[in-house]
Amino acid sequence: MNQAPKFTVALVQMRMGPDPEANFASAVRHIRSASGRGAQIVCLPELFRTQYFCQREELALFDLAEEIPGPSTKKLAEVARETGVAIIASLFERRAPGLYHNTAVTLDSDGEIAGIYRKMHIPDDPLYYEKYYFAPGDLGFQAVDTSAGRVGTLVCWDQWFPEAARLTVLQGAELLFYPTAIGWHPAEKDEFGAAQYDAWQTIQRAHAIANGVYVAAVNRVGHENGDVLGNRASGPGLEFWGGSFLADPFGRIVAKASHDAEEILLGEIDRALIEETRRNWPFLRDRRVDAYAGITQRFLDATRSTEK
Repeated sequence: MNQAPKFTVALVQMRMGPDPEANFASAVRHIRSASGRGAQIVCLPELFRTQYFCQREELALFDLAEEIPGPSTKKLAEVARETGVAIIASLFERRAPGLYHNTAVTLDSDGEIAGIYRKMHIPDDPLYYEKYYFAPGDLGFQAVDTSAGRVGTLVCWDQWFPEAARLTVLQGAELLFYPTAIGWHPAEKDEFGAAQYDAWQTIQRAHAIANGVYVAAVNRVGHENGDVLGNRASGPGLEFWGGSFLADPFGRIVAKASHDAEEILLGEIDRALIEETRRNWPFLRDRRVDAYAGITQRFLDATRSTEK
């Protein structure tokens, strides 16, 4: 692993069309561009090969899934070796007949797979019907070494859970990547849109602060109806709100993308700032690890014993 004082990351905020191969080609162009601008590790949005198909439940859409390792990881490995950058790619994984995951693969700059993370928290909300497609992850939370640095990857809905961030950081992650597909329901945007985006950014900045770590949220942009395989979901679709950002260990936004355009967002990870922040805010030191047993329970009955 690179132990230089700093390394550079790129967040690819992109728009997806109905053709998976065109989306893949666009992602590769963005990776090459980011490499040319000095990036050492590049993260793509969640499920970047297609429009967000989970807006409806349809058996035929399982045909979008692929094995890991498989065609996408093979092609991305070639790009990683060509450009000398590590790549984080979110893919629809076919693990076995009838068993599928929402999976993020970390490919190192030599093209080798450094880590595979299967999304742990699976949503089931209007137009986000992911439980139909994805089994919950079973590889746990993890941090992996790359040629750039030690990083952890979590996926979209995972970003709302402080437990996921903490357990990843406790394994030494210097940076948390969150490849994401999140947007507004058009009918709700005027009333709730600003508050929804603010909450999304705030919870992830809180992970940065609570753990003394960098956080990178990588979203898509554009209005989508899940147009793929020649058909689309009915209804108003989703407006993906972009707004990808990088926050430092103090929770400050050091780079932020627009809400409506494709962008390559570059940012610097400064290991000295991680050290300095944790010395002044020693949350990891002051954790009461002897007192947290209840965190593994679904809910704590208020009438239970309060033994000390």
